[in-house]
Amino acid sequence: MTSPLIILILTQLVFTASDVLGRHFMHKYGFTINSFLHGWFIIYVLLHSLATLGQLYVFTTIQLGKTITLFAIVSIVFANIIGLLLLRESISITTYIGIALATSAFLILSIN
Repeated sequence: MTSPLIILILTQLVFTASDVLGRHFMHKYGFTINSFLHGWFIIYVLLHSLATLGQLYVFTTIQLGKTITLFAIVSIVFANIIGLLLLRESISITTYIGIALATSAFLILSIN
């Protein structure tokens, strides 16, 4: 299970990176047709496609319920780390406690 788990983490990291890229450029250019004609959008689509291939592989090797749970854990953790460190977004301590509780619940669900 090590290899699918590593691929799961890497694909979620690629998804998160492409989402940060999309957020940056959509904020810069706006949600217009012209913004989709820039080179960043091709990179965004390629990254999403690569991550989707990785997720499809993981779906074939790990049970569906466990896979979705693991994607949720990794997604929550990556989104909040990037939000805090890269985007300088701050949220309340109560929200961080909620994130920790949600992550703990997902971890418990994913065990065996």
